[in-house]
Amino acid sequence: MAWVGLSRRALRDLEQIEQFSQDRWGKNVAQSYLDSIESAIDRLRRHPELLRAKPDISQHLQFYRVREHFFVCLQFRDRVYVLAIKHTSMDLPQRILELEPHLLIEAKLLHTAFLASKRK
Repeated sequence: MAWVGLSRRALRDLEQIEQFSQDRWGKNVAQSYLDSIESAIDRLRRHPELLRAKPDISQHLQFYRVREHFFVCLQFRDRVYVLAIKHTSMDLPQRILELEPHLLIEAKLLHTAFLASKRK
């Protein structure tokens, strides 16, 4: 089973998804959507091979679609870092081009923190 962690950026993305969903469709729909995201995280724990490379978008990052969003991830062995959660309507290749340098730094910091916590 893989360890799955979310970056601060991914957590902010989740907060925005929740707020937008509540404002647009109400609390019940927002909770249902968040439940599907939580289920997707559990699925990735059990099956990290579900992550998909998209070399035309990134040579480093992997992606997993959850309803109307993509998880933008980086995998190190049995660890999956969800770095961002982006809506399918956006120009994903362009957005990843802009974000990738920052996402890779965030992934390295997350990985370093994870390893440090395991040494304690």
